[in-house]
Amino acid sequence: MNVGWIGLGAMGLPMASVLSRGGYEVSAFDLDSTKVAQVVEAGALSVGLDQVGEKADLLFVMVATGTQLESVLFGPDGVAKFMASGSLVIITATVGVEVAVSCAERLGKLGIGLVDAPVSGGVARAEAGDLLFMISGSSSDKATVLPLINLMAREVADFGEIPGDAQKAKLVNQLLCGVHIAVAGEALAFAESLGLDAGQCWSALRGGAATSFMFEDRGARMVEGPQEIVRSALGLFVKDLGLVTAEANAHSLGTPLASAALGLFTQGRNEGHEREDDSVVIEISRKQVPSPKLN
Repeated sequence: MNVGWIGLGAMGLPMASVLSRGGYEVSAFDLDSTKVAQVVEAGALSVGLDQVGEKADLLFVMVATGTQLESVLFGPDGVAKFMASGSLVIITATVGVEVAVSCAERLGKLGIGLVDAPVSGGVARAEAGDLLFMISGSSSDKATVLPLINLMAREVADFGEIPGDAQKAKLVNQLLCGVHIAVAGEALAFAESLGLDAGQCWSALRGGAATSFMFEDRGARMVEGPQEIVRSALGLFVKDLGLVTAEANAHSLGTPLASAALGLFTQGRNEGHEREDDSVVIEISRKQVPSPKLN
């Protein structure tokens, strides 16, 4: 079975490498040649965008946005037109419900299936094949791709037959993640304002009831200071929380906490931090003006 992979960013590179080391023939494409060189070291083949479509029985796409996904599949150089009927596209990125549904419909007209399969867990767990996958799509398509997903996953949560439903679950995940990162930055900035050592607070509180994965992970980075290696760019949470609030609005639900977190991430983007590690949000919290006193 020939496996194609498009998108070798912070998550895509280790995920594709896991498949390659697991014995699958992976043909990989990314605009960044250094990323391609790294996945080739793990045993993958470097190919052009058209070739990755021609060769792939299963094509994984891990790009940053829904717009990029649509361009990769259906743009002037899009791969869909090169793919054989009966092949499958697997979306592992957070692209939103509407884009996933639209892509499934357009691919279906070409005889190409789609498995909606966004992931959560971060770079270290991607490298270890220890991710959470949320999947939806036809039972037969999921059965075909599940052996590969199991190489990359600690847990697979099946959200049914409809592409787009896994994206819904991922948006719930991203609401929690975005708010947890934002509140970790606010809490540690609060500790500093009280004259406490933020590192000591982080070390103490991570063992108590207030901890979370994001407090553990991003809190450590916040305490360390600015990160040279970007594991998750701040701009991605502007995108993801934007998708969360838009989807909630479409279903007549207010999301005040997600909206507040989105405001912090958006401020960070507007101040030039878009491509920096999202732990930089603590710097935004440090600059917040006091809330007006309540009567």
